[in-house]
Amino acid sequence: MTPWRTRSLTARVALLFALVACAIVTSLGMYLYSSTRQALETRADYSLVGKVEHFRRLLHDLYNVKQMEDRPALFEIMLGSEQDVLMFSYPGQAPFVRVNPDNMTPPAMKPVGLDQPLTLAALQAGERADGVRVRWVSAEAEVGSDGTKVVIVGAHVMTQESHILSAYYWQVIGAAAVSVLLAALLGFLVLKRGFRPLNAMAERAAEVSPTNISIRLREEDAPQELRLLAASFNAMLDRLSDGYEHLSQFSADLAHEIRTPIGALMGQTQVTLNKVRNAGEYQQVLESNLEELQRLSRIVENILFLAHADHAGLAVEKAPLALAEELHKIAEYFEGVAEERDIRLVVDASGELEASPVMWRRAVSNLVVNAVRYALPGSTIRLSGKPQAQGICVEVENRGDPIPQEQLDRLFDRFYRGDKSRSEFTESNGLGLAIVRAIMQVHGGSAEVACTAAGEIRFSLYFPQQLQERVQEQKARA
Repeated sequence: MTPWRTRSLTARVALLFALVACAIVTSLGMYLYSSTRQALETRADYSLVGKVEHFRRLLHDLYNVKQMEDRPALFEIMLGSEQDVLMFSYPGQAPFVRVNPDNMTPPAMKPVGLDQPLTLAALQAGERADGVRVRWVSAEAEVGSDGTKVVIVGAHVMTQESHILSAYYWQVIGAAAVSVLLAALLGFLVLKRGFRPLNAMAERAAEVSPTNISIRLREEDAPQELRLLAASFNAMLDRLSDGYEHLSQFSADLAHEIRTPIGALMGQTQVTLNKVRNAGEYQQVLESNLEELQRLSRIVENILFLAHADHAGLAVEKAPLALAEELHKIAEYFEGVAEERDIRLVVDASGELEASPVMWRRAVSNLVVNAVRYALPGSTIRLSGKPQAQGICVEVENRGDPIPQEQLDRLFDRFYRGDKSRSEFTESNGLGLAIVRAIMQVHGGSAEVACTAAGEIRFSLYFPQQLQERVQEQKARA
């Protein structure tokens, strides 16, 4: 059986609309039925009270009881219904005039006195053997001027009202059934027509493919309720298009990076195999091949790290790090390379941060490698770290050739090189800054770069203020 949530939305809404219509029509019909029943009962009650009151006045105009006993059929005709009850009796005695076609037994009632008006409050409810409702009333009357008292007992059997209400009840049921069918049919047709824009959007979306990813849904043609859906879908397509473009560029760059060492390996090996060589020459070729294989290994390692950071996520084990101590260690490590280019490393840092020691050193080292490589000879590279309101900021500054803004925006892209000088050998092979950004993302921070017109380039790493918050919590607990 198909689950309800997976059925046709048009059919589901049409059915729900039909159920709502059924509930409304049925409720309205029951209300009208109840109102009609109450109105018929009230009308019958007033009619019964009016007839009994009329008999009280009629008896008062007679000369004696003998006239009543001689013409009982007159009172039967005045009842207006063949099944109504009318009985006249002396107080405490059997009726001397009895009109009771169904031989019903009156309930125990106290007659309304001569000096009391006859109202609906004097009526009592009852039922006939077949369940038809009966309304009873009893009242005293004075015959003529001799002061003789007679008790009048009247009853109205609501047979006609029952037939009317029964017919009306089935009319309500029929109207509700017809309303449900009409509501379901009309609701289905209306929804079928109303969902045409959604079907058009689905057909338009079906045209999207890897070779035709530029298609977008027309938001201006969509109804107001679907514009947000169209806008969200178009935004998703924009992100997919950007990702597809980046993936294509990444694949091309990756192929280019791998092609160079593989070409070198193949070329050197082919040249070596052209003739027999001595052991020294073979050793030299093997050493050269080893360098290219190490380069390939670094590329693969970096790519795996980026893929892990992007998709699977990294389990970061953080530890407190002293900024000044860590930056001095990195500066000492690159001091020899910097001196070869007449570059000086300066450290200015204070405070602590919480990060993965391995990742932290790799991110900062990549920035320092980049700075040493592109800094102007005789310049200074500054490594600084300081607490800020939002966390810890670590900066690596150097002076080099000015970088245009369009290149700054892409420096953290994978395999991106802003100029031909970046095609020279580096440890990261165009992935160093991309790894820096990935490391900052897994730490919940960010990486930024800025360059002045004079060529002052500053890379900034922002780490969240986790350590300071923990210290403050410990102080508060203490």
